[in-house]
Amino acid sequence: MKPYLVPIAALFCLLSAAEADEGRQLPKALLKSNGQLCYCEKPGRAETLGELFSQGKFYGRLRSNSFLYRWEKEDSLHDDHFITAVGASLVFDSARYEGFGFRLGLYGSRAFFDAQRDPVARLKGGKDLLSRYDYVNTGSRSMGVAAQAYVSYSGIDDTRLIVGRQLVETFYTRSNDTKMIPNSFDGVTVHTTAWSGMKATVAYLAKQKLRDHTKTHPVLMYGDAGCDTHLFPQWSGNDDSVMHRGLTCSALKAAGKPTDAPLIVGDIESEPTEALKLNAAFYLVPELISQAMGELNYTFRFDGFSLIPGLRYIWQFDNGAGEVGGASYTADTSGYKNPNSLESRMIAARLVAKTSLYRFNFGYSQVFDEADLITPWRGFPTSGYTRSMGIYNWRANTKSYRFEIVRNADEGGLYTDPFVQLSILYIDADDEKSGYHMSDEVYYYAGIVQNFRKFPMLQWRLRAGYADVFDGVDSLDGRFEINCLF
Repeated sequence: MKPYLVPIAALFCLLSAAEADEGRQLPKALLKSNGQLCYCEKPGRAETLGELFSQGKFYGRLRSNSFLYRWEKEDSLHDDHFITAVGASLVFDSARYEGFGFRLGLYGSRAFFDAQRDPVARLKGGKDLLSRYDYVNTGSRSMGVAAQAYVSYSGIDDTRLIVGRQLVETFYTRSNDTKMIPNSFDGVTVHTTAWSGMKATVAYLAKQKLRDHTKTHPVLMYGDAGCDTHLFPQWSGNDDSVMHRGLTCSALKAAGKPTDAPLIVGDIESEPTEALKLNAAFYLVPELISQAMGELNYTFRFDGFSLIPGLRYIWQFDNGAGEVGGASYTADTSGYKNPNSLESRMIAARLVAKTSLYRFNFGYSQVFDEADLITPWRGFPTSGYTRSMGIYNWRANTKSYRFEIVRNADEGGLYTDPFVQLSILYIDADDEKSGYHMSDEVYYYAGIVQNFRKFPMLQWRLRAGYADVFDGVDSLDGRFEINCLF
């Protein structure tokens, strides 16, 4: 089958599935513009152990995802390519018996691309449609994993405990399910609203499974031959796009640091008044690195619209990782004031104007001229301020400015009227430093998400970003996705 026929075939399959369920007013789940699922129908309480299963809910999903990447000019480092995939997931959420419940989520993906013309190592955003590590070692273009498998307990008032493999949505960790399989973690999470006007989440995460992995891996270790003797061992550990390349297995061992240190994260949301919203978050990887974030947003309400100024501050603390890997996450510390320290800070500000239909966002961020920010768990420090698709603008001495317009921002996953997002981002990088993500550029982004009116369980989304790089090669990143929820 030709690769470009895969999403077309998937579309007809999804339309057939939707047509058979035409009478349904709403799907059991809704898919928000950021890829996060919201479950509309939830299991209830079970009176017996048998009802734990019989009163549970199944949530199904079929999807197709395609990625087209074009460079202004091709050379030994820049390769135009196209990759597409089809996949499915089935999640079972049990009923609650005496406060206990469980969830199991099975996910699969099959990628299609021309490996002769488009080597797997050159793939950009589409790399997550398969496991590159599995492909180079076994030839497999498919993934099948249990991305969710946990037990929960909610017998304590306003508190829920989750133990096992799970999606952890905090400031620093995200499922980021925009490809085929979500980013998940093995650990323990506690959610509570026991304090009036406040939500809190604390998690101890022992392992991570990135979107393009079939096995778990350490949260902050870059693979190398010191831990893995197979081909391309760098793809065996945390190989996220902004993972610190200097924190290799061999370097951590040589420094006497743990290669399997856990990630401890916490989030607090508070609304002391109707207008003021406060957020705080932290993460800690023992013996290596930690961060703290504080943010405030205040809403001024007027007739028909509101203005919301926001301010975010991040402080990164070096607990030993800087001496191992250096101040840059590329491990190239040229141009850094203290090449062996990861102490750093970031400040960001924004002004959001909202009407019933539109949202306008003027954002600014600045990473101090100290060290790169290290957050390779799909939570983005500049999100909501200057984060755009595929852009990582949290390297040292980087200033960013973004203007964004969003239509239908508050629809919550049912976009019968299109969700439209347009933005223009200017990045002022540090020319004295080297490596990727260190060139000034203007990035243009457009995205559309829409549910079919007649079949709301069927949703399509089209996204595109164009990078106008001042001292580099311009590029176009195009993405098309179809989802059917049932």
